[in-house]
Amino acid sequence: MWKGAIGFGLVSVPVRLYAATQEHGVRLHQVHDKDGGRIHLKRVCDVCGEQIDYEHIAKGFEDDEGHTAVVTQGELAGLPLPSKKLIDVLAFVDSDRIDPLQLASSYYLAPESAAANKPYVLLRETLKQTDRVAVTKIALRTRESLALLRVHGDLLTLHTMYWPDEVRDSGDLAPPGSVTVRPQELKMATSLMDTLSEDFDLEEQEDEYEVALRELIDAHLSDRPVPRKKTAPAPDNVIDLMAALQASIDSAGKKTPEGEAGKKAPAAKPARGATKKAAAPKKSTASAKSPSATAKKTTARKTTAKSTAAGSTTAKSTKKTAAKKTGRRAS
Repeated sequence: MWKGAIGFGLVSVPVRLYAATQEHGVRLHQVHDKDGGRIHLKRVCDVCGEQIDYEHIAKGFEDDEGHTAVVTQGELAGLPLPSKKLIDVLAFVDSDRIDPLQLASSYYLAPESAAANKPYVLLRETLKQTDRVAVTKIALRTRESLALLRVHGDLLTLHTMYWPDEVRDSGDLAPPGSVTVRPQELKMATSLMDTLSEDFDLEEQEDEYEVALRELIDAHLSDRPVPRKKTAPAPDNVIDLMAALQASIDSAGKKTPEGEAGKKAPAAKPARGATKKAAAPKKSTASAKSPSATAKKTTARKTTAKSTAAGSTTAKSTKKTAAKKTGRRAS
C-alpha cells in the first residue's frame, strides 16, 4: 500500500508497507424496512441542487464568520510533503517513553529488494539489542503523522501515532488521592487476577456479538425463528468490596489461600470430646499400675502383722524371714 524508504542519517533502507491488521465483521447496508429496498446516498449541492460527481468534489474550510475556502485536489497534491516517500527517523528512544494512547494503525515493513536486506537487518538488530524504538514521520494519504518504528519478531513494524496535542487531557477523571486500599484487599484482588488468568489463551477469544449477528441473519435468510439471547446486566455498584472479591474468586472455582478478607484462616478446632479421649491412655496406664502398688502395700501390711504376731518365734524363723526379704529385693 506504500513504497518508500527508511532514512536515518545517511543510511537509507528501501521498504514496502503492508497493513498488519484487518477488522472483521458482517457488513450491513441501509435498506427500507418495509420492502427491503436499498437506500442510496447522493452527493447533492445545497446551492444549485444538482447531484455532483466525485471528480468535481473539492475540499472546503469554513471559518467562524461563515467564509469558505475551497481547496482543489490538485492544490492538495502540490503541497510540499518531505515525508511523502520517506519514513524519516527523528530519534531513537527507550520503548517505555511512548504512551500507548498515541498509537493508532499498525503496518508491516518488508525489504523492498534483496539489496535492502543488509541495511534492514542491521537496523532491526540494532533496535533489538538496544531495546529502543524509532520515532519517525510518514505521510499516508496526503496526511503526515508521527509513527513508531519497532521490532516485531523478524520484522520491522510501523505504528502511526497521534500528535501530542491530539491526546486529550485526562483532567480530574482519576479518583482523589485520598482513596486508599488495605493490604488484605490487594491480596484478594491479586488472588482473583491469578484465578482469572489461569489457562487463558488469547487465540481462543472471539467476537460474541458477531457470532450472534450471523445467527440472526441466518435465521432471517432461512425463515427460522429468531434466536433470543439476553445479556446479563453489569453491576452498577459495589456494596462490600471484600465480599465481591471473595464471591468472584469462589465463582471462578478457587478459594483464597489465606481465608476470607485476606486474613489467615484460624486453625481447625478439635472435635468435641477429643481432648478427653486423648487423655484416656494416661488414665488407663495409671490405673494399670494401681493394683500392683496396692498389692505390694497389702503384702507389706500382712508381713508386718505376721512379724508382730510372731514376736515369740525363734531366731531361726526371723533369719529365714529376713533371708526371704533379701531374696525378694535382689530379684
